[in-house]
Amino acid sequence: MKALAIGLNEIGMLLQNRRTYRGADFLYRLSSTFAPNWSAPWYNRGLIAKFERRWADSIAFNARATRLNPDNPAAWWNLGIAATAIGEWGKAREAWRHHGVELPAGEGRPDMDLGPVPIRICPEENGEVVWCRRLDPARAAILSVPLPESGRAFRDIVLHDGEPRGSRLLSGREFSVFNELELLEPGPFSTYLVELSAPSRGDIVALEQAAAAASCAADDWSALVMLCIACSEGTPHEHHDRQESEWKPERRVGIGAPGEPAARDIVNRWMMTAPGRHVHTIERVFDRDNGGPPA
Repeated sequence: MKALAIGLNEIGMLLQNRRTYRGADFLYRLSSTFAPNWSAPWYNRGLIAKFERRWADSIAFNARATRLNPDNPAAWWNLGIAATAIGEWGKAREAWRHHGVELPAGEGRPDMDLGPVPIRICPEENGEVVWCRRLDPARAAILSVPLPESGRAFRDIVLHDGEPRGSRLLSGREFSVFNELELLEPGPFSTYLVELSAPSRGDIVALEQAAAAASCAADDWSALVMLCIACSEGTPHEHHDRQESEWKPERRVGIGAPGEPAARDIVNRWMMTAPGRHVHTIERVFDRDNGGPPA
């Protein structure tokens, strides 16, 4: 029976790699029937449930996999992700502890500060890598100002996977990129497109600092670079990292702010502190209250 179970599990993995998830799950279920004490098909069923965002099923299948094989770190990790997705904090904490993560005391959400992390938001569409602050092993708060088509905004909290899908450099240090799984908690910030004149890169840095001082964020969208797939899911090549050879003062900047008055106050203060700075237009391009671009 075990040989039959192994064969069914292997065929299921082939279907899974082709994203034929229903057929794969059927074969994993058959495999677990023929070898009920073998953890592999239960783990794979939990993986399919994660792909399909069936979080309660993912918890159940990964929990079964860990009971059968407590030394399966991937099953513990996926159990932690699924439990985090639906706020089952006791199960999430148990999973992270089994994986060796040191957690703060308590029984609820394990709010931590695990440092910066690049997350690829909306990876199944036009994936955009943004910098975030990692709150625990599966949650991160967005610190950048995402492009409006992403459907994400500054300070949104996203659930992310645990498999590295590339890397990015920050202050000379390399950080793994993780793919977003879903939006967990929308933040209170909208996104504004500001078209402005900045005489130098230093003026953009000053705008970023002014936004941060107001507990908001500003990103120079004019400096964004589209990456080839190999670079996006690896380490960006040198040709993607180079700065503009000649500074162009006319810039498009994204600002994450709780409302238009706050966005205007940031840019007005910025304009008044140095010569040559001008703001041409401010437009709300993502309305957090309504969950998308303004009508």
